[in-house]
Amino acid sequence: MKRILAFVDDIYEDLELWYPKIRLEEEGWQVDLAGPEIKTYSGKHGYPAKSNVLIKDAVESSYDALLIPGGFMPDKLRRDPSVIELTQAFHKSNKPIAFICHGGWIPISAKILSGKRATGSRGIKDDLENAGAIWIDEAVVVDGNLLSSRTPLDLAAFGRAFVSLIQK
Repeated sequence: MKRILAFVDDIYEDLELWYPKIRLEEEGWQVDLAGPEIKTYSGKHGYPAKSNVLIKDAVESSYDALLIPGGFMPDKLRRDPSVIELTQAFHKSNKPIAFICHGGWIPISAKILSGKRATGSRGIKDDLENAGAIWIDEAVVVDGNLLSSRTPLDLAAFGRAFVSLIQK
């Protein structure tokens, strides 16, 4: 059984966490929600998500992939050294890292996007390019182990591509 780690904190984008989480669970895979605390977090639109793993205790070797939803959550979490180190560990191990919308802020801060093709919300296009990423305005962009999408409108394609990338 595959295990996927997803970051969660207050003001995550509800659909960008829940759609991929449910899609991955449809495959029979386990999705753990890692937050700064073990508690229930509130999404941008009020949907609750309870973490079951502390970010500081999460270990990359226990997981097959990393999911980074958007919202305002990534801007807060990227200031946590444990989030950066964990993201870098997934990248170093060449494991899938999927980020959508503003989720790209975490890979930007982890400094893993230089020379990589990526997309995200138009609101972080400059941030992605300033981090050395090559901006592509498409629903899904895959570059090696990195998968990115723009907005919740791209979730169907994002879900299909993430499942496919994990299965490789």
